[in-house]
Amino acid sequence: MSTPFAKLPRWADYGLIPVVNLVVAFLVAGVVVLLVGENPLDAAGILVKGAFGSGQNIAYTLFYATNFIFTGLAVAVAFHCGLFNIGGEGQAYIAGLGVVVVCLSFDAVLPWWLTFPLAILAAAAMGALWALIPAYLQAKRGSHIVITTIMFNFIAASVMVYLLVDVLKPAGSMAPQTRDFLEGAQLPKLKWMLEALGLSVRSAPLNLSFLLALVMAFLVWVLIWRTRLGYEMRTYGFSPKAARYAGISESRMIIVTMMISGGLAGMMAMNPIMGDQHHMTLDFVAGAGFVGIAVALMGRSHPFGIVPAAILFGALYQGGAELAFEMPNISRDMIVIIQGLVILFAGALEHMFRPAVQTLFASISPRSMGVPAAKGEGA
Repeated sequence: MSTPFAKLPRWADYGLIPVVNLVVAFLVAGVVVLLVGENPLDAAGILVKGAFGSGQNIAYTLFYATNFIFTGLAVAVAFHCGLFNIGGEGQAYIAGLGVVVVCLSFDAVLPWWLTFPLAILAAAAMGALWALIPAYLQAKRGSHIVITTIMFNFIAASVMVYLLVDVLKPAGSMAPQTRDFLEGAQLPKLKWMLEALGLSVRSAPLNLSFLLALVMAFLVWVLIWRTRLGYEMRTYGFSPKAARYAGISESRMIIVTMMISGGLAGMMAMNPIMGDQHHMTLDFVAGAGFVGIAVALMGRSHPFGIVPAAILFGALYQGGAELAFEMPNISRDMIVIIQGLVILFAGALEHMFRPAVQTLFASISPRSMGVPAAKGEGA
């Protein structure tokens, strides 16, 4: 008799399925590495060592992961309301303008611990306002959120090019960037955190934004699963018709959710601008808005899944650079292929192995799947 379709236990749904997808992605990546003439096991060892082999490497991995936590949370909040926010790249870009205005205005008169909260508010506000326009267009005019958020990425990039070249660039400077911030707008590094664990960190950009990202992950969990607004968002995402029947305003849900999503994406600008570069340059977002989509998919749109997924992609960024240096046959483009495979199996092919896992669980423990045990079992 065929095994009936049944829901997996939560730990398997949110833990086992993503791990299976990840393992398959790396197995396929191993075949690709083999085809270019390198040993996949050696490549995996270099990748892991490059990401976690020293305190310095771990600090860089967590620095990259910080960007992906913010953008992954932004995508996840929209997902829960049935919205697909692909505009995290542009929202973070425009949010950088809010960070820069605060830093350039107060870096000489305020200490960093006063500039920091002002910059957080400015980044979140600018990201939310940039997301408000596509949200309003969908809520009031029926424009699809995917199309409008993609278009607004390009608009944001063009706006920032103009501002950095013609407005914010210091007189006499050739580089399209702002002036360097003074100490009042530079976030402290977190090397002490790793050194307390006995790890040596010479110089790495890991900064206070990482702790802010963890706090925001917790607050998003509270929002989605412990508040009325979060319940309404999940209800609308699950069934818009049921939400309307319950009296939930469709327009309000779309606009509020997208503004929260845009605000989270905007906070990503804090990490590279205040924590590392101490000025704003062109393309400081560096694709983090798009990686956030993969992070949200792999983390199953749950904050406690997004954090390890973001660290994984941070490891791919940091370890990939080491791998490209140690194995010349594996270029940076090959690392992008590996990332693409992870995205493919964690996103588009997310449910490929679910039937097999469900069959296995139903065979081993039918009651855990809600399947009645056969006659004579458990007697």
